Amino acid sequence: MMNEEFDDIEKQLWEQMGNLPTPNPSPNMKTRFHAMLDTYKAEVEDKKASSFSVFLMKLKQVFTYKTSNNWAYAIILIMMSGIIGYFAGKPNNQAVADQNDVKKLSSEVQEMKEMMMLSMLENPTATERLKAVSYTQELNKVDDKVIDALLTTLNSDPNENVRLVTLEALIQLGNNPRVREGLVQSLMKQESPLVQVALADAMVKLQEKRSVKQFKQLLQKENLNKAVKGKIEKTIQVLS
Repeated sequence: MMNEEFDDIEKQLWEQMGNLPTPNPSPNMKTRFHAMLDTYKAEVEDKKASSFSVFLMKLKQVFTYKTSNNWAYAIILIMMSGIIGYFAGKPNNQAVADQNDVKKLSSEVQEMKEMMMLSMLENPTATERLKAVSYTQELNKVDDKVIDALLTTLNSDPNENVRLVTLEALIQLGNNPRVREGLVQSLMKQESPLVQVALADAMVKLQEKRSVKQFKQLLQKENLNKAVKGKIEKTIQVLS
């Protein structure tokens, strides 16, 4: 009897998966793709330059990186989503009875997505960290833990492309006061001209006037890129 019930659930699961809509491409997909492509090319060049260094890095990953379960997470997410669809498709009287179960499963799916995203941000491979940032769009609710992780990535990730894509993700969360404050504070922590210019554009887009003080301090930095300096001066004029 249990086998029959399991087979029925499995059948419903595959039917639900077959009915999943095809998502429309994100407006930022092209930017993220080129960022991932550039990062991949750089990683390939690094591997060619020093095969021994790569060997040591791989050896280190074996002992330090413990989040190689991303595929397992993905499979669990698909199965849980299918089960939610299965319960939601029951008759009304049964749907009411299973409402708590559906809510619990939804919460667990959200927690699983968040856990996968946070774990991938710690991956030593830049392409995996880029994927992690893109998973932010899959979260129904972005909590402080995720925001803090994204801000940390923006301020300290060694890969410029990862920082740029992270900034794009944070701009999408610009209505959150914690995000806006974090972006303002990030201005003095960036050394890359590309990221500095992107942050200037972000402040204009968000109309974050508090950033004017930070921009004025940034202008006092020695060896500031001339193009960046011009961009900041224009940004101050727009926001003042």
